[in-house]
Formats: sequence, C-alpha cells, structure tokens
Amino acid sequence: MSGPSESRRAYQTLRAFLHNEASGGLILMAVAFLAIVTANSPLAPVYFQALRSYIGPLNLLHWINDALMAVFFLLVGLEIKREMLDGQLSSWTRRLLPGIAAAGGMVAPALIYLAFNGGDTQTARGWAIPTATDIAFALGVLSLLGPRVPSSLKVFLAALAIIDDLGAVVVIALFYTYGLSIGDLAAAALIFAALVLMSREGVKHLFAYLLLGVFLWIFVYRSGVHATVAGVLLALTIPLKRTPGTPEAAPEVSPLHRLERALHVPVAFVIVPIFGFANAGVSFAGVSPAVLLEPLSLGVAGGLVIGKVVGVFGSVLVMVRLRLADLPAAASWAQVFGVALLCGIGFTMSLFIGLLAFDAPELQARMKFGILSGSLIAGLGGYLVLRLAQREKR
Repeated sequence: MSGPSESRRAYQTLRAFLHNEASGGLILMAVAFLAIVTANSPLAPVYFQALRSYIGPLNLLHWINDALMAVFFLLVGLEIKREMLDGQLSSWTRRLLPGIAAAGGMVAPALIYLAFNGGDTQTARGWAIPTATDIAFALGVLSLLGPRVPSSLKVFLAALAIIDDLGAVVVIALFYTYGLSIGDLAAAALIFAALVLMSREGVKHLFAYLLLGVFLWIFVYRSGVHATVAGVLLALTIPLKRTPGTPEAAPEVSPLHRLERALHVPVAFVIVPIFGFANAGVSFAGVSPAVLLEPLSLGVAGGLVIGKVVGVFGSVLVMVRLRLADLPAAASWAQVFGVALLCGIGFTMSLFIGLLAFDAPELQARMKFGILSGSLIAGLGGYLVLRLAQREKR
C-alpha cells in the first residue's frame, strides 16, 4: 500500500526541485565541475572533438552557443518584460536600488579589468566579461543558507541580476556585433515589425510568434548581430496581460506567462547545463599556476570579486546614506556585503561574453581560468559572509 504513496511523494519532491529557481544553480555547479574533470581526463580528446564536429552548417559548439542559447535569452527577455511591467521592477521606486546597484556592478568590474588590460588592444576587448552576474549560481548559493537570509535580499538579488542581464544584452548588441549585412538586418527588422503588429492586434497564438521567431533568428544570425539577440527581441513582442491588484495565486493566462512557465524547466535543467558542460571544460595540461597571475586572468577574476563588491555594495551604501533608498527589509549591512560578493559569480553570461570577445584558444583558456577562479572566490566568500552575518534586528 505504501508504493503509490511513496511514488507520489517522490513525484512531488521532484516537481518542487524542478520549479525551484535555485535548483538550476546547483545543477550548474555539478555540470561545471564535471566539464573540468572531463577536459582533464582520458576522455578529453573525445570531448573537444565532439564540440568541433559539424552538424549541418554549424559545429556542435556553435549550435549550443548560437541556437540553444537563443532560447535562454528568450527566457531572459520574458523575465525582464514581466518584471518590468508586472513584477518586482514594475515601478521606479522598486527599480531604483537594484538598478543603481546593477549599474555600479557593471561599471566597476569593467574599470578593474581595463586597469589590467587597457594597454593591450587584444585583451581589452574582454572588458565586459566580469560585468555579468549568474542568477542561477547566485540563487543556488543563497538556497544553501535557507532562512539565514531574509527573503527581501533574495528579491533584491533577483531584481539586480535581471537588470544586469538587460545590460549584458545591450552590451552584446552594441559591442560584440561584426560585419553587418544590411539586407539581412532589414529582413530581421521587417519580421520584428510583424511580431510587434501581431502583439498590438492581440494575437495570442504562441505558435505564430515562435514560427516567426525562427525566421527572426535566421536573419539576425546572418546579419552579423549575435543570434541570441533574436531571443530577446522575440520576448519583447510576446503579449503580457497585466494583473494589477490580482493575487499572485491567480491563474496566469497571458501568452508570456505560459511561455515563461513552459521554458523554465528545459532552460534551467537542459539548455544552461549543456552550455556549461560545453564551455566550462578547461584543460590544465601544460598550464602553470602563473597563468592566474596574467593580466587577462587577473582582470576577469579581480573584476568579478573586487569590482562587484565595490560596484554593488558601494552603490547601495551611497543610496542609503543619501536617503534615496532603504536597505532591503530585515537585512544587515554584512548580509548586503555577502550578496554583493555573490554577484561576482559570473559563470554563464561571463563565459558567453568571453567567447564573443576572444577567438584565440589561448585567450579563451585564460578567460575561463579567470571566470572560474573569480566565481569560486566570490561564491565561497559570499556564502561564508552570509552564514556568519546576522539579520538586522528591528
């Protein structure tokens, strides 16, 4: 008699895990570790050869980074639109503190990176690598702390990371676009205009949007703008039915909500782990510890660890001291410092920008060393600070 009951409990546990945002970060940690182990094992030649193998017009790595990640950026765009119009960022007062913190958390890391690499035109191209925060990883670390961290800090971190993602999308579109094809760009613009018109006319059939989205991706890819931008453009056109004054438990029936829910599990547990496994594999063969002290590695790691703390924590400090904003409810300054450290976990988006910035394998390897070391220091440091920090007593 206990069989069905145990199966039901197992199903409910699995369902809860899959719908917990932090779970994706825990999976990503495991996948990144597995990729590093594989890249330094007897399976390394098979691993690297498989990524270079062509499937149709693109090799496997390009299919992952250009096509699968377009779906990731589609979900990012949906989250940004929902939060901006009907969520935690729906008013300027809610956007102010995480918005300023996100801006500081992009500028300071970029400046630190350029302090190490500004004199080298080749490596200076990677200035945007340490500006990104990996929300899945950061929330994954926060989840390990349970009730030690007030929910207001989790909301603050999520809002900051969403704005950070928006900034990363803008950076990719403006600074990592090459050899524009005007004809393909015009075709992409016409498809985007058709999508906007469909949205304004109230078309709610997701299939129509996704079908045009495929053609949008093709022309954006051919245009020279990075193909993943097509995912964000498509997201901006998906209709959202606003629910002012409606309880959060109310049915979410708008196309945007339906698509976001449908994409959450495959993106968090399939697409991002595949990206992580394909790109985190760094071979240590013939590499000395001195690599970590080279300007490129130091700039990335220093930007993630020091830059994020200076930019995020410094921005919050200034805003609160000037009485332009309040600390997140029940949070202490030590906890805000710990969250600022967690913002230095830059795995997914940092890797993505780094691959756009550098083509040379040796530069990519140093970039990955910087990201992995910086993210590890930031993650462990943030965890320890938050574990030892006390909540604000009010």
